[in-house]
Amino acid sequence: MRQKSFCFFFFRKRRTLLPLLALSGCTLRGAPSFPIVGAYFPAWMLCVLTGVAVAVGLRVVFLQTGIDALLSFRLFTYVALGTLAALALWALAFGP
Repeated sequence: MRQKSFCFFFFRKRRTLLPLLALSGCTLRGAPSFPIVGAYFPAWMLCVLTGVAVAVGLRVVFLQTGIDALLSFRLFTYVALGTLAALALWALAFGP
């Protein structure tokens, strides 16, 4: 009879632990949300929409001032600025 290797047990246990790791963010206190017109609105959606609005607004400002022509990686720059705005709002409004 052939003995099973350590790798077999490691990968077998890993397959069973992956769904548990996906659920590790679920706590009893729930997700950050707030009521708008009777429905609970997820806070991350507000942060994402704010980040997109900030990125579009900065693009307009950069086009008017001529800064946009100086940028070499425009897409990366605007995505990064929008992400920074969304994370800053998350940290200020919903952070610890």
